[in-house]
Amino acid sequence: MIIRLFAIFLISTSTVRAQIQTLNQPDDGFRGIWYFIGPTKTEYAFKYSGGLGTYPANHHPFAVYAPAVQKTFFCYGGASKDAKPSLLHEIAYFDHRTGQVSRPTILLDKGTDDAHDNPVLNIDRQGYIWLFSTSHGTDRPSFIHKSRKPYDISAFDRIPATRMQGNNTVPFDNFSYLQSHYHPEKGFLHLMTHYERGMLKYGATKPRRTIGYISSRDGVHWSALQDIAAIEEGHYQTSHQQGKKVGTAFNMHPDTEIGAGLDYRTNLYYVETSDFGQSWHTADGQPVQLPLRASKNNALVKEYRSLGRNVYINDVAHDAHGHPAILYITSKGPEPGPESGPYEWHIAHWTGKTWDILDVTTSDHNYDMGSLYIESDGTWRIIGPTGTGPQAYNTGGELSVWISRDKGKHWQHTSSLTRNSPRNHSYPRRPVRAHEGFYAFWADGNGREPSPSSFYFSTKAGEVYRLPGQTNGMMAKPERVKVDK
Repeated sequence: MIIRLFAIFLISTSTVRAQIQTLNQPDDGFRGIWYFIGPTKTEYAFKYSGGLGTYPANHHPFAVYAPAVQKTFFCYGGASKDAKPSLLHEIAYFDHRTGQVSRPTILLDKGTDDAHDNPVLNIDRQGYIWLFSTSHGTDRPSFIHKSRKPYDISAFDRIPATRMQGNNTVPFDNFSYLQSHYHPEKGFLHLMTHYERGMLKYGATKPRRTIGYISSRDGVHWSALQDIAAIEEGHYQTSHQQGKKVGTAFNMHPDTEIGAGLDYRTNLYYVETSDFGQSWHTADGQPVQLPLRASKNNALVKEYRSLGRNVYINDVAHDAHGHPAILYITSKGPEPGPESGPYEWHIAHWTGKTWDILDVTTSDHNYDMGSLYIESDGTWRIIGPTGTGPQAYNTGGELSVWISRDKGKHWQHTSSLTRNSPRNHSYPRRPVRAHEGFYAFWADGNGREPSPSSFYFSTKAGEVYRLPGQTNGMMAKPERVKVDK
């Protein structure tokens, strides 16, 4: 019976794979995907929802600045023009020399509206652009594409990537929650999630979200997938690269008899590698044996389980000394609304001797994702939806800028990027090598019902621009959005 079901699964996924074609089609504007999950019987409508074209926090990067051509390349989850929009994987660039944005290219139609399938991109040392099309679990395939020409988005080819599995080579065509890191001497190091069934204490068919890493020098031939952690019901991880160092922060899903472990994510962990995955250690340099399997281990940054707190990791950065700083939110539970509050924003910073847990601010939702910038002059900056939006207690809100000049100990709200908006703004993303002219990238959307979704970017100085919903030529001027004071 198991063999038969597995055969049916292989047939169905191969059929889906054959149906998803590389399109290489120009789009006529920027339209973001609207997505929801977890309908509720409350006024908030969904566990989380909205314009999620740059979702989730566990995908990285959505944008990369290329100094050689003075362009920021970015990808996103676009929406088709169908009555029920489908998720399009699209890519475009902002030209810093002209102040114009390119017409986006549609690589493929993912055949779903699930924003968990949003793509990420990277750029190799020769300037070729790689787009990694993720999947949410195992029901849909994943894809890898490479641009035909360096720094060119007009055409991409699908890469027949493979990975090692024991002594065999198998297709590398399924990956979830992908974070792509690249080093010109080492190649790619990807952190990702894979789904394992029959592993859990409660619910034999329920998948465990196991986090791991995989590497490749050429993007075509990949190593075996190595697990980082497999504690109880699994994890979500978010990572950051500084040179050859890659550090990842993750939480854990506790075993629960009622099967709600994914909602009750808790605890905060951190491990890092300085040799692109050959060895791993804690922030203080203690070696760790992977995969981690016990909830109490030397990678534990802060224990929240006994406190009854959920943990949602937003971003990771490293300071000038290579010490990690983790931006995350804690709350009393998974349901939207004031009952699960307060939604507290924290930073866990490794000082070189200890983890400092620093308070930043509060917001009104578990999925109020923000990005953390540690800048060359020592300034720490957070861009996130900490202002109450038009759909209060729903995903996102009004975007704010917070500044610290003492390594996160004290924070000042310095400006609002959005104000009096018709829709909530969410998931502002920090580009790799962020240029001051394209410093954050995000989307908006109604938090309680399907709506159009526009894309925006801001400069480091706080100027906000909306990408055009309709374009005619190959390049277009973004619209400056003036914030009401």
